[in-house]
Amino acid sequence: MQCCDDAGVPVRRDDRVLVSTRLLALVIIPFLLGAFVILYGFPRHTARLFAWPIKPTMTSMMLASAYLGGAYFFVRVLAERHWNVIKGGFLPVVLFAGLLGVATGMHWGVFNHRHVTFGIWATLYFTTPFLVFAAWLANRRVAAVPAADELRLSLVARWVLGVVGLLALIQGLVMFVAPGLVVPLWPWSITALSCRVIGAIFCLGVAGLVVFTDSRWSTVRLLLQVEMIMVTLILVAAFRARPEFDPHKALAWMLGCGFIAILGSSVYLWVIMTNRSRSRTNPHQPAQSENTGLLQEGR
Repeated sequence: MQCCDDAGVPVRRDDRVLVSTRLLALVIIPFLLGAFVILYGFPRHTARLFAWPIKPTMTSMMLASAYLGGAYFFVRVLAERHWNVIKGGFLPVVLFAGLLGVATGMHWGVFNHRHVTFGIWATLYFTTPFLVFAAWLANRRVAAVPAADELRLSLVARWVLGVVGLLALIQGLVMFVAPGLVVPLWPWSITALSCRVIGAIFCLGVAGLVVFTDSRWSTVRLLLQVEMIMVTLILVAAFRARPEFDPHKALAWMLGCGFIAILGSSVYLWVIMTNRSRSRTNPHQPAQSENTGLLQEGR
């Protein structure tokens, strides 16, 4: 399918992933993987190995979880042929990286300016938001019109994913804008900088809002995978860092139960929608029951 841009130049809207988008992903992946290895594998040594000393280890490993989820996302960008499969992850990355860039400027003195990783950190977060946003703008010009018969989430599933994403975004923004309100309530020891960093991680939940504009399973599937990777790593990190938690703070139990509920419901949705997708591919396979909202397609 072809259309014309604002200058009247024909644009082929075939939903392809542009070469420039793949190159950007190729550049970003090594930095995300390197940071994950340092922060998740050696969380007690961030003062020596990372751009700033992160204490306690739970904060370090939570940030690492976001990095591995991001690395997986950009690996998929390299391999994916269809823009709609990956498009939902770009603006959340812009928000996350942009907030970390702002936090870096606000807490400039906390960082180890003489460490090579600080140069990498600052360069990434002062440039990545603009580069990723530019890639999103360029690639959306070739986005194809969705087909009417594509597998979609039910209305119930859309609202659940959307509301959870919105709540995560609100929590993240509160943590970033007003860390003084959150630090006393947080279940492990955090500083204003680490509170803002954790807030930026929660803001990645904005990805869930994509269901209100595009409820296709092909659009949501990768975002759900990234979320499951991140939440699983966060729960493992919580087990590793359990002495760092204050069990007398309500947020300790609320966060734990919330992450477990999110992971469990995400796995459930993944299984249901994968089975429905397979039943479409193989019409001889028995279809799943239509009795629950998550099993039904939204049109």
